[in-house]
Amino acid sequence: MSLSVAVQMDPLAGINIAGDSSFALMLSAQARGHRLFHYGPEDLNWSDGRLTARAHPVTVQRVAGDHFRFDAPVRLDLGAEVDVILMRQDPPFDLGYITATHLLERIADRTLVVNDPHSVRNAPEKVFVLDYAHFMPPTLITRSLEEARAFLATHGEIVVKPLHGNGGKAIFRVGADGANLSALIEVFNQTWREPHMIQAFLPAVAKGDKRIVLVDGEVAGAINRLPGEGEIRSNLAVGGSAEKTELTDRERAICAELGPELKRRGLLFVGIDVIGGEWLTEINVTSPTGIVAIEKFDGTDVAGMIWDSIEAKVAARR
Repeated sequence: MSLSVAVQMDPLAGINIAGDSSFALMLSAQARGHRLFHYGPEDLNWSDGRLTARAHPVTVQRVAGDHFRFDAPVRLDLGAEVDVILMRQDPPFDLGYITATHLLERIADRTLVVNDPHSVRNAPEKVFVLDYAHFMPPTLITRSLEEARAFLATHGEIVVKPLHGNGGKAIFRVGADGANLSALIEVFNQTWREPHMIQAFLPAVAKGDKRIVLVDGEVAGAINRLPGEGEIRSNLAVGGSAEKTELTDRERAICAELGPELKRRGLLFVGIDVIGGEWLTEINVTSPTGIVAIEKFDGTDVAGMIWDSIEAKVAARR
């Protein structure tokens, strides 16, 4: 089965082809004979009931500096000329992102959108996870300095991060003395209108932050991400490194509880983050990563598993 696949993502020129999951998905799709198009969310247009995009037919190859070739752009009808849309642009999860989900939702009955745009909009990473608070470390969502100070007094050390951040950006550790907490909350309140996430600091993060990938609700693989020297953040995008890992019983229980709900919501490609083998911190549904590292350490073709699931869903619609 040959599919027409439109990939809504960031500019291809700036990606890291060695580890980018979107690029790996494109390579896998191309190897299966699927035709690829690339466009950005800013290229979406809605008129007279049709959602179109100015898209480039694209071919990809794993050659640094020469990893993609665009053909002349076309006006692509996303509801009539495309079988699958991969919604893969990076957060921030802002009004631009949310608007793209609203537009794509209008064609989701005709074109398979991965992940489901309605579910993505209603499951931001650090909010959706609150449905599983019994697996989370102690957590506070607030804009209040008074509440943050009380939480710090209870838990000794804390981590402060944006509620809709990504890639390990703007994550701060605050010690028991609370030095700079007031200034930090002031800056956060000036920068973001929404509340912020504050969690008890987990010393186990020094041993890594596990990324577990689920495909259509089933565990596909995992890596352990280790923080760089002098860092508490283990995200690969900010200098963390990956290593082979196995799941703990607690992590398997977390996946078993999440899996059916992810599948029900149409969240086909999801990456969850677990610290210390037991503390669930995020459920990543917007543009999850990690599949290249998993294949490197385990030999598991996660991209192929994702396309197997997509192809089965498209076939079931026909």
